[in-house]
Amino acid sequence: MSATGIGARVRRVEDQRFITGRGQYTDDIHRPYETRAYFVRSPHAHATIKSIDKRKAEKMPGVLAVLTGEDVAADKLGDLFCGWMVLSKDGSPMKAGSHPALAKGKVRYVGDHVAVVIAETLDQAKNATAEVKVDYGVLPAVADLRKARDPKAAQIHDNAPKNTVYEWVLGDQAAVDAAFAQAKHVTRLEMVNNRLIPNAIEPRAAIGEYEPGTDTYTLWSTSQNPHVLRLGLSAFIGLCPEHKFRVISPDVGGGFGSKIFIYPEETVCIWASKKVGRPVRWTAERSESFQADAHGRDHVTTGELALDANGKMLALRVKTLANLGGYLSTFSSAVPTFLYAPLLSGQYAIPAIVCEVDGVYTNTAPVDAYRGAGRPEACFVIERLVEVAARELNMDPAELRRRNFVTQFPYQTPVASLYDAGDYKASLEKAIQIADYKNFGRRRQESERRGKLRGVGFSAYIEACGVAPSNLVGQLGAGVGLWESAEISVTPTGMVEVLTGSHSHGQSHETTFAQLVSDRLGIPMNHISVVHGDTDKVQFGMGTYGSRSGPVGMSAIVVAVDKVIAKAKKVAAHILEAAEADIEFKDGKFTVVGTDKSAAFGEIALAAYVAHKFPTAEIEPGLKEHAFYDPTNFTFPAGTHICEVEIDPQTGVTEIANWVAVDDFGTVINPMVVEGQVHGGIAQGVGQALLEGCVYDDSGQLVTGSYMDYTMPRADNLPSFKVDYTTTKCPSNPLGMKGCGEAGAIAAPVALINAITNAVGHEDVPMPATSKAVWHALQKTERRKAAE
Repeated sequence: MSATGIGARVRRVEDQRFITGRGQYTDDIHRPYETRAYFVRSPHAHATIKSIDKRKAEKMPGVLAVLTGEDVAADKLGDLFCGWMVLSKDGSPMKAGSHPALAKGKVRYVGDHVAVVIAETLDQAKNATAEVKVDYGVLPAVADLRKARDPKAAQIHDNAPKNTVYEWVLGDQAAVDAAFAQAKHVTRLEMVNNRLIPNAIEPRAAIGEYEPGTDTYTLWSTSQNPHVLRLGLSAFIGLCPEHKFRVISPDVGGGFGSKIFIYPEETVCIWASKKVGRPVRWTAERSESFQADAHGRDHVTTGELALDANGKMLALRVKTLANLGGYLSTFSSAVPTFLYAPLLSGQYAIPAIVCEVDGVYTNTAPVDAYRGAGRPEACFVIERLVEVAARELNMDPAELRRRNFVTQFPYQTPVASLYDAGDYKASLEKAIQIADYKNFGRRRQESERRGKLRGVGFSAYIEACGVAPSNLVGQLGAGVGLWESAEISVTPTGMVEVLTGSHSHGQSHETTFAQLVSDRLGIPMNHISVVHGDTDKVQFGMGTYGSRSGPVGMSAIVVAVDKVIAKAKKVAAHILEAAEADIEFKDGKFTVVGTDKSAAFGEIALAAYVAHKFPTAEIEPGLKEHAFYDPTNFTFPAGTHICEVEIDPQTGVTEIANWVAVDDFGTVINPMVVEGQVHGGIAQGVGQALLEGCVYDDSGQLVTGSYMDYTMPRADNLPSFKVDYTTTKCPSNPLGMKGCGEAGAIAAPVALINAITNAVGHEDVPMPATSKAVWHALQKTERRKAAE
C-alpha cells in the first residue's frame, strides 16, 4: 500500500481552506446589486388566508417587491413535489396535497411560507414583513400523530381523508399469522422514534440571479444534489428550460439529508430575481431552520417478535404510524416505507415478516430523510425487540443474536432485501472482545459499590446503502434512476481533473476521490483536482445521500479511469512501438512486457494531445473519458455496537462509560475519514437517544424552537469511541465498498437505549432518555419491586 493509496490514512486536503477560514459557502458569495429576501411566515399551525394587505409594506424604504402565493400562481409556477410514488395496499396512489412555494389560501404549519419581501437590505426586508397584514381564519390544528387520523381531527388536505397519505404494507400477512400461532414466546413493544431537527452547522441559503441578456438563471444553493435541484425546478416546477438554468452548490457545511430537498425559499429566490431584475439573497436564521427545515424520524410503532422454545425467530409483525408533516417533501414518502420496512429483518434469518405503515399528515413541518433515513427506525424496532426478547427468555443477548444470524449469502429476506455478503458473527465476536464483555459483571459490581447503576446494550445493525439501482428503485416508485456519473479529464501535462456528480458537504471527497485516482493511475494526489457542485461544469449526476458517494460515485470514477487507461494503452503502444496487448500499466508507468521500454503516465498524456505519433483516424486525440455507473443491488453495511452506561439513581443522569463499534464497510479507502464518519454518526445517534426531541404543543406551536429548548450533544456527553472493522467485500461494485456515512446514526440510538433499560430494569424508557425520563423509569422499577 502506497502512502496515498487505497487504505492509507491520508489527511483531508480540504481542511487547509476550512480551518484557515478560506472556505466559500453560499453566504460568502456576493453578487453585484444583490437584494435581500425575508419571508412572512405563518404564526398559526392551521389557518385559511382570508386576505393579505401588502400596500404599506410595498411603500417602505428600500422595498422592491412584496410577493405572495397569488403572484406565484399568476406566473404559473408549479407546486413543490414529492418524487417517490407510494401505493396503498388497495393499489390507490398516495394522497399528495398541493404545496405551493408561497401559501395560497391556507397554511398548514407554523413557519409556512406566506409572502416574501425583497428589499435593498436585510433590515429593510425584516421591517417591511412586520407591515404585511395577513388576515387569518384560524382552524383547529392537529400536531399529535396519534390523533391525526381521528375522524374528528382537522382536515389538513382536502384530498386526504382522515389525514392519511397512504396505508402501505410489505410482507406476507398469512405466513406471519401462521408463525405466530406456533410461537412459544412473543415479545411485544410499543415504541416511539422521536422527532428530530437536523441542525447542520451551516443554515440553508440561496442566491438567485436572472440574466436578461441571455435569458438565463443561476442559483447558488446549499443543496446536496444540484443537478436534481435544477431538474426539479425546471422540469417539474416550470421555472425555465433546463439548459437556461445553472445551479452551483459551493462548500456546504453539513447536510445530513436536510439539504437534499427542494424548498420554497430557493424556489422563490430564483423566481423573484427575474421579477425584481436583480439577484435575490436569502440565508436562514436559526429560528427559521428550526421551523422550516425538513425534520426527521417521528414514528409510533407496535412491534411483535415470535420465537420458538429454543429462541429461534419465527416471525416479525410491525405496525407503524409515520408523521409526514403538513406537506409531502421531496422524498418523504419513501423514508418510512421503502427505506424502512426492507431492513426490518436486521441481521437475522426471520422466515416471515409483515410491516404496515400508515403515512399521516399533521400540522407540523414536513418530515423527510435525516441521517440514516428509515434505517435507524428499522434498526431501533428489531434491536429493541431482540434485546427485550433475550431478557424475557433469560438468555444472553449476544447468544440470542448468534442463534439467529444470517450465515449463508446471498440471502433473500421476506421484505425484499437481497443481502449479498456479510459475516455478522465475526463483527459481534470482535466487538465483544474489544468491549471486554465477559467482565461486564465485575464492572457492574464496581459501579454498585459507588452507588451507581451500570448497563450494557447491543445493536447488531444492518443498512441498505448505495441508493442507486435504477431498475429496482423505479419498481419501488422513484421518479428518477439513481445512478452516478464521473468524468476524468487528463491535461497534456498529466494533471487529472475528476468531475463527479456526487456532492461533498463533509464527506472528504476531495481527499478520498483523489486518493482513489492516485492509487489507480499511480500519480501523486497533488496532481489531481476534484470538481463537483456546478451543473455547468459537471455532467448530470444524482448527488450525495444514502451513503452512495463511495459505492456508486467512486465506482463511476473507477469505470471512467479504466477507460482512460485503456485509451492511454493504445497511445502507448504507438509511442513504444509495440502491440497494444503487450502494454502493461502499473504504478504510473506504461511498459512493454518483457522489455525495459517504458513511458510515464505524463509522457503518454502529452503524446495523446500532441498526436504526432499515432493515427488520429484510429485514435482520437486527447485523453478524457466519462462514465455513468448503475449498480445491480444496494450495498449492506453491517456491524455490532456495544454501549455501556453508568447511571446515578438519585438524579437519572446517564454517563456513557464505553462504546465499541465494529463495522463491516467492505473496502475502506481512508480509515481516518471513515472513523470520523463513524464518530459523527454515533454522536448524532447519542443526541437522539439522550438529548434531542422536537416537541409541538396541541395547537401546533413549536415548543423546541431554539437551542434553549432543543438540546444538542456536546463533547462531554460522549466517550472516546473504540472503532474497528471486519471486512467482507461487496460483490455489486468494482471496489467492494459498502458505505459508512450513516452507520453510527443507525446503530447508536438503540444501543444506548438497550444499555439504559438494562441498567434501570425497566423497558419503558423513551427517547430522548433525559435524566428526568430515566429517573421516572427508576421510580417505576422501585414500585414494581415493592409490589412483588
